[in-house]
Amino acid sequence: MKTKGILNTSLHSKSIVESIVDNITNAIIMGELKPGDKLPTEMELSNSMQVGRNSVREAIKKLEAYGVVYIKRAEGTFVTDSYNQKMLDPMLYGIILQENKWDDFVKLRSVVEIGTLHVVSRSRTEDQIINIKDSLTSLIKAINSPSASVEDIMEADSNFHMAITKIADNQLVETITDYITRITIPSRTLTTKSILEHNLRDEFIDLHRRFVDVIEGCKINEIEETVMQHYVYWKGYKDNMFQDK
Repeated sequence: MKTKGILNTSLHSKSIVESIVDNITNAIIMGELKPGDKLPTEMELSNSMQVGRNSVREAIKKLEAYGVVYIKRAEGTFVTDSYNQKMLDPMLYGIILQENKWDDFVKLRSVVEIGTLHVVSRSRTEDQIINIKDSLTSLIKAINSPSASVEDIMEADSNFHMAITKIADNQLVETITDYITRITIPSRTLTTKSILEHNLRDEFIDLHRRFVDVIEGCKINEIEETVMQHYVYWKGYKDNMFQDK
């Protein structure tokens, strides 16, 4: 007896369009649909899920906007078979729309960065270490400049962390790191302003030097402590800046 597939499951909860999106996504996750596979036609999906064709059409449009499927004229709709940055956009909006707690951001960023440093510390080359050091030099110049601006420092800081991330040679990790960087812009802006106002440039630079030291010396056992010290420093300024607001 043939097992009933996900695409042949009728829908009863959520909005119809969202339920269709979930069914097709689950079919891909479970391997019922594979990268490059052609989806059933709108009529076939409408019949198998017992929904209207307009709902199917809207769901396909949404999946296309997410980068999960693509449409070839006169041929049909296919599951995307290559990485597309649009795929993570719904995750970004989901994070933004939630009532996020500061600790959630710290945990999210620390999980990504600790894992990245484990990979990077084991795979880095001498040229890559030089590149990180160059990024650190640019960051030091930015924060010590007499005309230092918050925007310039934040850009140099982001470039430093991205230089580390790129060593992992994983586009998904780079994209997630970029999203986290974007999500935390408001808090990092206030933190940077506080660093400048209280002349804490040396402490800021020292924290970044520790990252280079861990990577260059392949100090695996010091990764978590180094990252968490970085975030305690960041979180501390946030707490101070918002405690009276």
